Amino acid sequence: MAGTLYLIPTPLGEGDTPWLPEGERERVTHISHFVVEAEKTARKHLKQLGVSTPIRELVMNTLNEHTKPAEVAALLAPLAAGLDVGLVSEAGCPAVADPGAQLVALAHEKGYRVEPLIGPSSILLAMMASGANGQCFAFHGYLPVDAAERGKAIKALEARSRQNNETQLFIETPYRNNALLQQLRDTLAPATRLCVAADLTAPTQTIVSRLVKDWPKEAPDFHKRPAIFVIHAA
Repeated sequence: MAGTLYLIPTPLGEGDTPWLPEGERERVTHISHFVVEAEKTARKHLKQLGVSTPIRELVMNTLNEHTKPAEVAALLAPLAAGLDVGLVSEAGCPAVADPGAQLVALAHEKGYRVEPLIGPSSILLAMMASGANGQCFAFHGYLPVDAAERGKAIKALEARSRQNNETQLFIETPYRNNALLQQLRDTLAPATRLCVAADLTAPTQTIVSRLVKDWPKEAPDFHKRPAIFVIHAA
């Protein structure tokens, strides 16, 4: 029988708090072959997870934004040999805003079993905590770096939100968080809801969700803190 591709979520922040339910962990601690985004952090996560194979004996192959499409198929080779494979993201859920999606698609194409595990997703946690419309929402990844182009993108997302009653979620490189927040406050309509959810699940977790006109003048400092931005225009 062919092996199964397990999609294994990882912690969003630092600390030793268990991030997977016990039943989910028991399903994957036997795995010795992994596809990871970064080997160093993956070893740390897998050690905390309690995999039965000694950490130094684990087989780890890298899949990131630099991996060529022609190289992806080789990562599934253990499945053909009847071995289970774990796909591990750098943080949160594999294949969601993550290069692992191409591996999952190929696994389906080749007829392998794919098993997603329950675990933390910063996108869903931010959506849950925002108070915005959770019946209809979209995640857009990064907005343009250029300030003028970013401003156009913000206005377009706000118009889309208002027209479709659709919540819009996106992220930024952490050291540019404060600049993006200021541009959002300067660009969005006063009655648009703006939420920033930073350091989710960590002791320093900060979630602020207000209409733009009600945001505090002295906003929290989000510099270099992983964050999700959420807007919803009524």
